[in-house]
Amino acid sequence: MEKEKVLLKIQEVGVLAVLRGPSPDLTLKMVDALIKGGVIGIEITFTTPNAIEVVKNLHQEFGREILLGMGTLTKPDQVEEAVTAGATFLVSPHTDPTLGTEMANSGVPVMMGALTPSEVMRAVGLGSDVIKIFPGSLGGPAYMKALKGPFPDIPMMPTGGVSESNLVDWFKAGAFAVGAGSNLCPKEYALSGEYEKITEIAANFMAAIRAARNHN
Repeated sequence: MEKEKVLLKIQEVGVLAVLRGPSPDLTLKMVDALIKGGVIGIEITFTTPNAIEVVKNLHQEFGREILLGMGTLTKPDQVEEAVTAGATFLVSPHTDPTLGTEMANSGVPVMMGALTPSEVMRAVGLGSDVIKIFPGSLGGPAYMKALKGPFPDIPMMPTGGVSESNLVDWFKAGAFAVGAGSNLCPKEYALSGEYEKITEIAANFMAAIRAARNHN
């Protein structure tokens, strides 16, 4: 899928599920449960056990049924690993010149982590397509809204502290999309085999996103 199409699809879906699955097998089951609930934006972090294997398996299993990316990139050599495995977008928790340049040169959508105005502009300068506002919990929707004041045209995706209950506030503040981890896909439900609960949360999350956008 072309870069611009992936970005438009992420914006349309509105959420990336940030997964640090406990094992490759359970991660696949978590993704299947999320898909059943309507969440097709999947970000597998490099902190996931056997992360590259997981992405390869997801790519083989679900193909273009999902938007599959890799997050928590901290080293330049992870960029090629991720894209080769099948990642269609890349996310880092921070903005680093060497890593950022490598990410921007990958040809896939890039989301670099930033928090302050200076970090936001540094990420944009390095070629970040969307700015990952991280940790979003630190300042909340009000902080991102303040950032959007001087940077109205920079797409921002808060991650950390995003929940079903505050989605309206995030989208009202101007979120391009949101990243959600344990509030969307609790690891304990995978460990206990209660995947239907993950599906239920995912469905509720998607309903809340639709309501949030209608609210705007």
